[in-house]
Amino acid sequence: MPRGTRFPTEFKEEAVRLYRTSGRSLRGIAEELGIAPETLRRWVVRVEIDAGEREGLSTEERAELGRLKRENRVLREERDILKKAAAFFAREEQRSRP
Repeated sequence: MPRGTRFPTEFKEEAVRLYRTSGRSLRGIAEELGIAPETLRRWVVRVEIDAGEREGLSTEERAELGRLKRENRVLREERDILKKAAAFFAREEQRSRP
C-alpha cells in the first residue's frame, strides 16, 4: 500500500494477533500482509504499551497529552491577545488625557 495509508483498526488488531500467536517472524508476517515490517513493529509496540507490558505513554495518555498541548496553545494565544489589547487601551487612555 502507498505511504501514508490508514489501515482499519480491525486489520491492525488482526495483524498484531497473528504475529503474537503464530511464532513467525515479524518480517514474514509483514510481507504476507503487504505492509512494511516497521509498521507492524510499531503496532505491536503500541499494543504492548497499552497492555502495560512495556513502558511508554498509552494511547489514551497520548491523546490526553495532545489535547492538553492544544488547549495550552490556545490559552497562550488568548493571553497574548489580551496583553496586546490592554496595552492598546492603556495608550489610548493616555492620549485622551489632557
